[in-house]
Amino acid sequence: MEINNLQLIQNKIYEIRGQRVMLDRDLAELYGVETRVLNQAVKRNSERFPEDFM
Repeated sequence: MEINNLQLIQNKIYEIRGQRVMLDRDLAELYGVETRVLNQAVKRNSERFPEDFM
């Protein structure tokens, strides 16, 4: 079961211009929140996220 979950996450990681990225909608789905809620949390707590998060 965990291998399937890992594979689902790996399938949502894209490489764009040499950077590995995940879309906000995919991260929100992973955390079980709406995309706008995830984006609000990142804006309000930017110091809690790695510099290369966005």
